[in-house]
Amino acid sequence: MTDVAVPVFRLPGFRRLLTGRSLSFLATALVPIALTLAVINATGSAGDLGLVLAAELVPQLALLPVGGVLADRFPAQRVAFAADLLRGVAQLAIGTELLLGFVRITDLVVLSAVTGVGIAFGTPTMSPLVSAVVPGDARLAANGHLGVARGIAMVAGPGIAGVLVVTVGAGWSFIVTGVLFGAAAATLRGVRTPPRDASAPPASFFRELADGWREVRARSWFWTNLVGHAVANLAAGALMTLGPLIAVRSLGGEVVWVVIYQAGMAGLVVGALVAPRLRFGRPLVATSVCGGLFALPLLAFAVPVAPWAAAVAYGVGMLGVGTLNTVWQTTMQRLFPPTALARADSYDALLSFAARPLGLAVAAPVAGLIGVTTPLIALAVLVVVVHLAILALPDVRSITGPRRSR
Repeated sequence: MTDVAVPVFRLPGFRRLLTGRSLSFLATALVPIALTLAVINATGSAGDLGLVLAAELVPQLALLPVGGVLADRFPAQRVAFAADLLRGVAQLAIGTELLLGFVRITDLVVLSAVTGVGIAFGTPTMSPLVSAVVPGDARLAANGHLGVARGIAMVAGPGIAGVLVVTVGAGWSFIVTGVLFGAAAATLRGVRTPPRDASAPPASFFRELADGWREVRARSWFWTNLVGHAVANLAAGALMTLGPLIAVRSLGGEVVWVVIYQAGMAGLVVGALVAPRLRFGRPLVATSVCGGLFALPLLAFAVPVAPWAAAVAYGVGMLGVGTLNTVWQTTMQRLFPPTALARADSYDALLSFAARPLGLAVAAPVAGLIGVTTPLIALAVLVVVVHLAILALPDVRSITGPRRSR
């Protein structure tokens, strides 16, 4: 590792990557609100809405490992290009159908499933792309900038989607989303990743899938952290279900929840922003501590505390998440071989994508049986215990970080 950091914005490949991924993040953030409003306006059926949303999630869970193999087997920029293009075509098709004045739930289910396939194929390409275009001493800064872009998109996307639906209609909202995905795909034409070693004999698809799983299992620091990520996402899903209920019943209403939620999103952005400016001699120790911070908003809502204290707790918890994501991605990109990086990324995303919806689904029924306090406290304890257990692993404590970069 060199002592002199590479200024990340002087890298043309990274400028293109940041622009394209920012457009893709924003387009992704526009979809759920626009899709929800489109289904509600079309049928008003909660069952239809659940079916359409599930149609996007199921392919993600089923095909993420497949996407990881593809992104390791073929140039990552080509896989990402195809994934963005696929999602863009699906959004344009939805928008066209809405503009023509007819909506078939069957069509929305199919096109949502196509979108889910695009997400499954595109998600594992992020780390290989960063690893390919950014030198090791600048990756922490690069991941920080990408994390800020993702956080801003998460904050701004739902509001932009709502404004588009109200002002120009849901159809044009999907057209705009499709164009954003197309623009994101176009930026990848200038991004180059190293070719695969031609001297190595090509393995079968299933062999590469199994090899990726072996790479994950061989690294205790990796798979134990994946368990921690799954627990945190399970807790986050539960909080997204119970938090608004508690805010409305005990903290002052819907506006209070909006303020608390925005404080959390601001914390997420700040965490990604400050992570490259901090020194982490033991990066996985830092990520474990940051992950454990998510217990704070769980406890704040369990009590519950005053609205301002809940906002601070949620902001600090999400600041930890933003810092964790940036440092974790950088560490993973450094310690995994480039030929297996996308498959590792896919398993990380798979657990996260599966655990959060589970938290969303089970929180309300459980709270209906035993109240909201017990499950939130139990999840807070689980978050802390799991991250303390990760800290106890010698493999986690022995990993040192790269030198500081700008």
